[in-house]
Amino acid sequence: MTKKNRNELIKLYNHAVNMSRLSGDYIKQNINANLDIDFKGRADMVTQVDKKSEEIIRNKINEKYPDHQILAEESGNKNTDSKFKWIIDPLDGTTNFVHGYNFVSVSIALEYEGEIVLGIVNCPSEGELFTAIKNEGAYLNGKRIEVSEVASLENSLLATGFPYDLNDVFYKNMKLFQKFYESSQGVRRGGSAAMDLCYVACGRFDGFWEYDLNPWDIAAGSLIVREAGGKLSNNSGEKYSIYADPVIASNKHLSNSIEQVISDIS
Repeated sequence: MTKKNRNELIKLYNHAVNMSRLSGDYIKQNINANLDIDFKGRADMVTQVDKKSEEIIRNKINEKYPDHQILAEESGNKNTDSKFKWIIDPLDGTTNFVHGYNFVSVSIALEYEGEIVLGIVNCPSEGELFTAIKNEGAYLNGKRIEVSEVASLENSLLATGFPYDLNDVFYKNMKLFQKFYESSQGVRRGGSAAMDLCYVACGRFDGFWEYDLNPWDIAAGSLIVREAGGKLSNNSGEKYSIYADPVIASNKHLSNSIEQVISDIS
């Protein structure tokens, strides 16, 4: 990367951090507020806080980078000829938020020519900001983080999530949940994939898998895991993609074991 390109990337990074803080502050101010809830599915909810949080971010992008593409959960796509695409989840963990369980986050990633180059995950209720720039490491509140060194499933703590629909994928993942629970020290289901990935990145979890996720759920967190020394895959043997299923993240010691269990169940 040339000095000019890196300087531009730092400007974009600072803009992303600022947007995540503004959005996170808004979410924090509305914890325990009266919510207007719309249902997109059986348990797939959206509130005015999701929408306003996304509006804050979109407006800031459009003010400074009006030509950039945007892929966002609530308001859809803005397609342009730009090589830059912002990928936004304005409130990851809406069901948690609705119930006052504040395991929620703001996830902002920047894709350049199809590759994630920036990742920001702000966890406002915890006061934790996870950040990464491609090839420059991953950080929590400015301190370098790394994935764990746990080398066996039996000594690991894992995490997963479940789709909203009670479909074949849901029941397959229930089988995986049981298998991994029997093989590890525990499996957690937090309800925010962005935060689950960040917890892998800083070593709180040793591995994570989930089906039926959207790019905005995992774009920022996937870069943070990679920059923390972790491994990502879709269990296909091909290059990892935020647009493919399932998402598997772990330290490098456990990746093969996790992938093998998923392959056996699938």
